[in-house]
Amino acid sequence: MADQLDKAVIAKAYARWAPIYDFVFGAVFERGRKAAVAAAERIGGRILEVGVGTGLSLPDYSSANRLVGVDLSAPMLRKAKARVAERQLGNVNGLAVMDAQHLGFAEGAFDVVVAQYVITAVPNPEATLDEFARVIRPGGEIVLVNHLGWHPEFGWQRLARWAARHGGVELIERRAMPPLGHFSLIRFARKANA
Repeated sequence: MADQLDKAVIAKAYARWAPIYDFVFGAVFERGRKAAVAAAERIGGRILEVGVGTGLSLPDYSSANRLVGVDLSAPMLRKAKARVAERQLGNVNGLAVMDAQHLGFAEGAFDVVVAQYVITAVPNPEATLDEFARVIRPGGEIVLVNHLGWHPEFGWQRLARWAARHGGVELIERRAMPPLGHFSLIRFARKANA
């Protein structure tokens, strides 16, 4: 029940931000977005962007990749759909309202899951990460860009504990991102035997 209330609050907040999100956050998060796209493209193929929002990063992906975007906020996705149409992004195979903790995709359906500025905004980050690991194929990657450590309850150690508990993923990369190193790019790979 608490998760449902949290999701409702989050969806309502992003509905309010949708009209001005690109203006307010576009430049601030640009370097992190581009780094996440570059990391995802090292693997390429079928890429799921969770928390796709207004679709700011969709034009940055190579047209060789097949993209699916999901978000909890319908108003944000309306802006993403408009961006896809306006930019004629034929490599975007779908955009859907979906809860990151309960992804409606088969196990191993994607080569990469990208979540930018998402993991600290979901009600249950560990369950969400479990879903990310479930929907990537063995050898696929989870690419996160997020602020870590701003709140004592969500530091790097929380992600490290999740990876150790899960057992089917391994850390590939962790590096500070601008502005001022307050954000981190983190990559986990699903182990081949997981």
